[in-house]
Amino acid sequence: MSEHAPEIDDPEVGAILQSVSVRLAKSAPTRSYCTLHDTLDSRDELQDIRRHIHQHPELAFSEVHTAELVASKLEGWGYTVTRGVGGTGVVGTLRAGTGLRSIGIRADMDALPIQERSGLPYASMHEGKMHACGHDGHTAVLLGAARQLARTRHFSGTVHLIFQPAEEVGAGGGAERMLADGLFERFPCDAVFGLHNHPGVEAGTFMFRSGPFMAACDTVAITIRGKGGHAARPHQSIDPILVAGSLVMALQSVVARSVDPNETAVVTIGTLHAGHAPNVIPDSARMELSVRSFSPDVRASMEARIRKLAVSHAEGYGAAAEIEYVRGYPVLVNSEAETEFARQVAEELVGPERAIANFPRIAGSEDFAYFLQQRPGCFVRMGNGANQPLLHNARYDFNDDNLTVGAAYWTRLVERYLAA
Repeated sequence: MSEHAPEIDDPEVGAILQSVSVRLAKSAPTRSYCTLHDTLDSRDELQDIRRHIHQHPELAFSEVHTAELVASKLEGWGYTVTRGVGGTGVVGTLRAGTGLRSIGIRADMDALPIQERSGLPYASMHEGKMHACGHDGHTAVLLGAARQLARTRHFSGTVHLIFQPAEEVGAGGGAERMLADGLFERFPCDAVFGLHNHPGVEAGTFMFRSGPFMAACDTVAITIRGKGGHAARPHQSIDPILVAGSLVMALQSVVARSVDPNETAVVTIGTLHAGHAPNVIPDSARMELSVRSFSPDVRASMEARIRKLAVSHAEGYGAAAEIEYVRGYPVLVNSEAETEFARQVAEELVGPERAIANFPRIAGSEDFAYFLQQRPGCFVRMGNGANQPLLHNARYDFNDDNLTVGAAYWTRLVERYLAA
């Protein structure tokens, strides 16, 4: 490490740098690709970018300021920039050499409607909005790779850097909008890759799994229609709260008794609303569910089971059930060859102990799944720190020590995929 290299705050990341430096010195590789040291001089700039985005969060399809910041940086580094892809999406394209292959790397840009309570000096300046999922960090990491790729151009082919809006909204989000806007027709990619930070795992660690990796997520609203009345005369009413309470328990049988124990699925009742006074039996009750699964067959069987159970359960009490079943993101399926390639790149960069294969499936969902339905590729998880607040938490913050590590990873992956 140069005596002028920036200091690393996280001892875990510092240890990675030291161990990898020794390993690279001994290996004498025949070809030189990006290392952790190569992006260190961009740390201050990337941190400034990330914290600026963090201070100015923008919700889905409103990422105007963020998109313009991204576009201006890319143009300054020599990229051909296309704005307004799928709404507020940005694609930066860089070509080098004579190679015919192309690769896409994606980062998401949107924030969440959460009031930040981190107390950080660069906390959100906008009431009720914050980057509680690290998309500010994902954007800065990909910009770091953009900078490094532009100044070295150590590849032969075409790289498309995809800055996506609206990952957090569910159905009809940014990935679908970009695809509907001809993303892969306008910017052809032989393979596409994406990344998400992962609190609870040491910083600078990369996690991989081929096949189904992140769950499909469906949202269900069930309205129980009963018959309102006086609390003192329940026999003259059909109590929708009683029906809803019983249905909450019955819905727990969907996974326990309708899904193969070798499969993974989740049913969570997130909201239940009914009534407005203690002496009134209301006419209706409404609950909302989150339903997650890892295979199309399980997804279909769970929908059928929930519909039938809700209707028959309500009818058993003399009530009626109205069901709104909205299919959200599909199962995210990493292709085998691209996942193994991505893992090998991580192992070269940070060592085998920091490149975890066969990481457990994640019940969270991700609209990068739509990209992987159209192109082979891999969605990677990167540790955000063992003791960091969880995603979507009001005290969450992206780990800045990952900025240059992530930038080096994307740079090396592009260089290896588009090797001259």
